[in-house]
Amino acid sequence: MSTIDYSARDERVRRNVYASVRRRDGLPHELFANYWRDVHATLCSRLPGLDFYVQQHFDRDHTANLWPVADGIRRITAVLDGSAELGFVSSEGQRLFGDASTILYADERNLFSEAIAYFLPTGSLTIVDREEDGVRNGPDRLHRVHVYMNRKPGIDADRWLEDMSASLAADPAIQKWKLHLPDPYDNARPSPPSPDVGHHIEDDRLNLAVAEVAFENARTATGFFASSSVQRMVRHQHRHLSAIGAYLVTGFYTFVRGGIPTSAGLRGSRPAELIDTVGAANQLAPEIVARFAPVAGDRPRHENA
Repeated sequence: MSTIDYSARDERVRRNVYASVRRRDGLPHELFANYWRDVHATLCSRLPGLDFYVQQHFDRDHTANLWPVADGIRRITAVLDGSAELGFVSSEGQRLFGDASTILYADERNLFSEAIAYFLPTGSLTIVDREEDGVRNGPDRLHRVHVYMNRKPGIDADRWLEDMSASLAADPAIQKWKLHLPDPYDNARPSPPSPDVGHHIEDDRLNLAVAEVAFENARTATGFFASSSVQRMVRHQHRHLSAIGAYLVTGFYTFVRGGIPTSAGLRGSRPAELIDTVGAANQLAPEIVARFAPVAGDRPRHENA
């Protein structure tokens, strides 16, 4: 695996939204996943102000042995099918996106039974990222988990999570560690405002922190969990956290990077995969991409937060 750190590419994103989603009741998983990454994603990718957009799809059936949890810590057992991360370089960019998102929210009833948006007004922290491919589109090559941790009140939990993450991310077993410390979610102010979609969550997800942690494979993760540094982390969980859950990522799809839609963002995730599989380099020629790209000026960039 690579030893180069590519985390600097995330530094331009100053503000983030981390969203967790559950598919619509009665909607088959494959139909949900394909609609989310081929239809919903291409609409989202064309909205103004958006600088970064990825989906990570979860395996709702694989929940065992994904992250060590201390005795006495409650388990977060919410059934989830994935997460979306939306990044902005400024508050103005986020406002532009929000103003244009009514059509996006109206689409969410087609695929989600629950969607919860957590706001990070100062952005997320990518501590290390050894994945060379910054526009990944397809099945996840790594063993990647999203660790959901409900924080106890006060600022000590955030400080501990930042220090703990920086320490553990230095281990050579870690391929990626990204930490999200959003503002607490308020059930009285549902977000996103998508109609006919659930936005009310239990107490154990109200003050959520999320760590995206990736390993070369599950065996490497198991060895990491046995290390003294991780065991020390487990002993301190009860001081700062009230509940923990972990979700295994099966697919990683990048739709916007650096304010520019990727092939998946312009054409859909599966068409972009087909272009790569067939080797159809002509499909990436500027004169063809221009047929799918937003009209110039539709995606203004705002560099000052």
